[in-house]
Amino acid sequence: MNRSLSLLWHQLKFSQKVFWRNPGSVFFTVLLPVLLLVIFATIFGTDPIESLGGIPTTDYYVPAIASLAVVSATFLNLGMNLTIAREAGLLKRLRGTPQPAWLFIAGKVANAVIISALMVVLITAVGAALYGSPPPWDGLAALVVSLAVGAACFCCLGIAMTAVIPSREAAPAVMNLITLPLYFLSGVFIPESEIPEGVLRFAGLFPIRSLFEAFLSAYDPAVAGFAVGPLVALALWGTAGFLLAARFFRWTPSR
Repeated sequence: MNRSLSLLWHQLKFSQKVFWRNPGSVFFTVLLPVLLLVIFATIFGTDPIESLGGIPTTDYYVPAIASLAVVSATFLNLGMNLTIAREAGLLKRLRGTPQPAWLFIAGKVANAVIISALMVVLITAVGAALYGSPPPWDGLAALVVSLAVGAACFCCLGIAMTAVIPSREAAPAVMNLITLPLYFLSGVFIPESEIPEGVLRFAGLFPIRSLFEAFLSAYDPAVAGFAVGPLVALALWGTAGFLLAARFFRWTPSR
């Protein structure tokens, strides 16, 4: 057990170094969400969203962009990076080394979860510093649980997605084709008061909307609690992703 933990720790440190030394990963996972928060909060201002109890629009965008950041750190990064590693033959070579194969995946997942937590803290701090959005102290427990369930869910889904991505060149296109429309439909980019109810119900079938609802419940001072329905939906999506990943994940290149 101690040896496995030591190997996992070394794999996590390696994954952290690879992430922070990759300018593309740092920009799209760390800097882009902050930039989007500044853009949307500046454009839409502090007008209250009456359908959500009068929450200021700037306060709405903090959990919205935090949701995007978690999806980017877990689903997008794992789906693309594992596909690229597989197609480059790295995963196949790892299977031939003494290191247990699961440690590589566990290190990647742990790194994704850590980046997700850092991004939630960063987005919250930027929202408080620039726009006076209050940190969710009253809903802190709900935020931590939502982050844990959401990150686990999207990690499983990201690993499962590698089974349907045919090549390293297709990875960014496939992953973004899935996430970008759902950001719009789920109320992440556009305040949900501007989205038809039927569209929101459709978006609610997918986990991005569930993660946003869970975060919004934690951040909104009028609620500051658990969104049970969305959390259950995330758990179900995560379970499905885990089962699909266990069944269809490949260690060898497609060709």
